[in-house]
Amino acid sequence: MIQKFIELGEGYSDLYELIELGRTSKHRISTLLCLHTKKEEREYASVIITLHPASEGKFLPLYICREGIPVGSKRYSLFMDFAAEIEQDPIVFDVKHSSEFAEKELYFHYLTGILRLNYLLPPLQ
Repeated sequence: MIQKFIELGEGYSDLYELIELGRTSKHRISTLLCLHTKKEEREYASVIITLHPASEGKFLPLYICREGIPVGSKRYSLFMDFAAEIEQDPIVFDVKHSSEFAEKELYFHYLTGILRLNYLLPPLQ
């Protein structure tokens, strides 16, 4: 099964697209994730919607808005309100900031490892 992060942006106007994507695909939502990180003493969040694979194919998408949402902001509340709307509690935990990695792909590998260790992603087949 192919598992891939699809970055929509950093959580500004693209957050609305992520939420709309979730609304139109709510029957496929597997997990809602909210990853907290710190940069320059401010706390930010990345939000992720993980979908079940489509009926045809073995592609598991992870749609992400990366590290542009201040924790406690209106945009953060919008994601939490969406989670309440679909009656699913987001899984929240702390991760390293992506700036600690030389490349964005290394950061996504780091996140994949964390998600697999916590059984939030199925193992590769």
